Amino acid sequence: MAVYTEVSDEGLIAFVADYGIGEVLSCKGIAEGVENSNFLLTTSSGLFILTLYEKRVNPADLPFFLGLLDHLAASGVPCPVPVRGRDGQALRRLSGRPAVIVSFLAGMWPRRITPEHCADVGRGLAEFHVAGSDFEMTRKNDLSLPDWRPLFERSHDRADEVMSGLGDKLEMELVGLETGWPEDLPSGVIHADLFPDNVFFRGGHLSGIIDFYFACTDAYAYDIAICLNAWCFEVDGSFNITKARRMLGNYRKVRELTDAELMALPVLAKGAAMRFLLTRLYDWLNTPVDALVTRKDPLEYWRKLRFHGRVEGPGAYGLEL
Repeated sequence: MAVYTEVSDEGLIAFVADYGIGEVLSCKGIAEGVENSNFLLTTSSGLFILTLYEKRVNPADLPFFLGLLDHLAASGVPCPVPVRGRDGQALRRLSGRPAVIVSFLAGMWPRRITPEHCADVGRGLAEFHVAGSDFEMTRKNDLSLPDWRPLFERSHDRADEVMSGLGDKLEMELVGLETGWPEDLPSGVIHADLFPDNVFFRGGHLSGIIDFYFACTDAYAYDIAICLNAWCFEVDGSFNITKARRMLGNYRKVRELTDAELMALPVLAKGAAMRFLLTRLYDWLNTPVDALVTRKDPLEYWRKLRFHGRVEGPGAYGLEL
C-alpha cells in the first residue's frame, strides 16, 4: 500500500483550509504506486488527489514536476493540475512532508492491454512530447546510462540469487550499451515511466496521464522504447508486433520520427529494459519480505532485454524507414 506517512484529521483539515476548496468530507489512502503517499480527497467542492512526497523524491525537483503539469494541462494534455492555495502557492508541507493537492482524473488503467490501448498511448505520448517541447525548465535523468553501472554494482554480488549467471550476463550487456548508446537524438521532456497503471481510459479512449515524478529531459525515442517494453509484450513474454505497429504508427501521425531515431530503437529498447531490470533487481534483493510494497520480477525485463538484443532493425517493431 502506497501510504507511508499517516495524516491526522486535525492536520488535514488545517491543511485543506488554506486552499479554499471546501470542507473535508473524506480522505482515503490509495494502495497503488510505490514512490509517494497518495490519498483520494473528497471535499464539498469535489474530488482531488493529495500527495505527500516521500524520501525518494528530491524536494528540489518539485518545482519542475508541478510546473510541467501546469504547462502540459495548458496545452491540452489530460494530466492532473496542481491546486493553488489562497496565497497562490501549490506546494506546502503536511505531516513533515512536502505535499500538494491536484485535480482528480476520472478513468481506470487497463488490466488487459489491447492494440487500441496501444494506439491511444502512441498518440498521447507524441502529444505530450510536442506539448512539452517549449517547456523551459529542464531536469537531468537520474536513471540514464551513466547511472546504470553504479546501480548494477550495488546488486552484482547477489544477482545470481535471482538467476544463475545473471551478474556476468548483465555485465556483458551493460558494456555493450555503454559502447553503443546513441547520441544527439531529438530530445526534450519525457515521461520516463508511462506504464499502464499511469494511463487512464474512459469509454475505450485515453482520458488521463498521471505520475510524472520520473519526468526528465532526455531523448524522445527513449520514452518510446520504455512504452514498447511496458505495453507491447504479452504475459507469456512474447512481443506483440500488432500492438507495437499501432503504437508507433499513431505516434508518427503526431510527431514524425527521424531515421536516426528509428534505427536507434533496438538499442534504446535494450537500455530501457536494463534500466527497469536494475531497479527491480535492487528492490528484489533489498526489500524485506514483510514489506507492504510488492516486489516486481526483474527477470521479466531480462527476457525483454534479450528479445531486443536479437532485433536487427525497426522492422521488428512493425516499422520501415
